[in-house]
Amino acid sequence: MAKIEIKHPDKQVDTGAYSAGLEIDGWVYVSGQGPIDLKTGEVLRGTIEEETRATLENVDKILKAAGCTRADVVKCTSHLADINDFDRYNQAYLAFFGDNRPLPIRTTVQSGLGQGIKVEIDCIAKKPN
Repeated sequence: MAKIEIKHPDKQVDTGAYSAGLEIDGWVYVSGQGPIDLKTGEVLRGTIEEETRATLENVDKILKAAGCTRADVVKCTSHLADINDFDRYNQAYLAFFGDNRPLPIRTTVQSGLGQGIKVEIDCIAKKPN
């Protein structure tokens, strides 16, 4: 079983000891992404909606680098700094996936997140044949 590393195409700064994504047997695993500008390493602070959109844009770039689209995502795990932001986060999340149905399965929990970010999301996608 060969693991193929998937890199974020914009990443120019060190953000830790992990791979942005891995492909294994046609499955793509995207590590937890946050609202970070990976060219500068700066946190993109904003509303929960803005941070969710920025986070999902990072996810999307890794998916594209792996040859996947949003429609290929089967599972997401979302961490919110404040679970009371769920409804507003959920609107931005739903807009990201748009008309791709069925929606991915998802787990959303409240977590202590670093750097004061409001959201972190990882996912699993199945690469199209």
